[in-house]
Amino acid sequence: MSERESIPAHAQLIQLGSAYWASQMLLVAAQLSIADRLAGGARSAVDLAQDLELHATSLYRFMRSLAGMGILTQVGNQTFALTALGQALKKDAPGSARASILTLAGPIGTKSWERLLYSLQTGKTGFEQAFGMPLFDYLAKNEDEASLFSESMVGFHGAEPAAVAAAYDFDELRSIVDVGGATGNLLVHILERHKRPLGVLFDLPHVVTDAPPLIDARGLSDRVSIESGSFLEAVPGGHDAYILSHVIHDWDEGQCQTILGNCRRAMGPRSRLLIVEMVLPDGDAPHPGKMLDMMMLVGPGGQERTAGEYGTLLSQADFRLTRVVPTNSAVSIVEAVPE
Repeated sequence: MSERESIPAHAQLIQLGSAYWASQMLLVAAQLSIADRLAGGARSAVDLAQDLELHATSLYRFMRSLAGMGILTQVGNQTFALTALGQALKKDAPGSARASILTLAGPIGTKSWERLLYSLQTGKTGFEQAFGMPLFDYLAKNEDEASLFSESMVGFHGAEPAAVAAAYDFDELRSIVDVGGATGNLLVHILERHKRPLGVLFDLPHVVTDAPPLIDARGLSDRVSIESGSFLEAVPGGHDAYILSHVIHDWDEGQCQTILGNCRRAMGPRSRLLIVEMVLPDGDAPHPGKMLDMMMLVGPGGQERTAGEYGTLLSQADFRLTRVVPTNSAVSIVEAVPE
């Protein structure tokens, strides 16, 4: 019997219902930059409270609770240090956990989720009701939050880029367009593993501004060109492959057809389309994409799909689904060719 099965059903439900306690603890720890403030060594709650202008006793209780979560460890009288887990919460730590927490547990995430019932009643996004505009319009008007959002997606999708690069033979290709590729994280992983193809990173002007430092740091400036524009209008033409990584799941059906249509017009007869998404299993099988599907409902207004649903979506845009390539992560690569 698994540990979860040994817990009574009512207790499991209560654990699920109170899970937001932990996310709000992490959010405030990230907002206060607790990990960065302890990076140089252990500090007392009183000392830290003075720096942060907080109530010392309350901060001690907060830090004690973080220790109970394994993020801090108590090393003296009301004095705490970072654990290995806590180290990952620092601003520049690998994996971008801090940015992901600030986005997903912050207002962008929580104000959307608070309106889940509204989304179920109307089919409209909770985010738009909360903020008065669609998610990506909001990010276009708030560049600092857009930059944080891009970093958070790097963290949220974790090991996926390396898994995608390993699962598919990109060496068959001469040129790859990463459509809506943001910082270029996926493209960089592909080009590092596969030495033949050149890459084009294509995204909105305010998004691709964050890409050059990463590309330069990986020594790929001579193999990647950056083009700015909207995939809702057009994409660069004449390349061997067009990658849509976590793009299609963000948009409604009509917008998906616009994006796919723009890719179809840009492609040659032998080009291929590669959609990187969490392809949902049929039936009751658990999958992280099923929860992410609800985030798409309340947030940007898109959805996750099964392989069959991708086949239908693609056929409507004059593509033929050729195969679904699994990866050593939660995502798969949906490969399609022009009909």
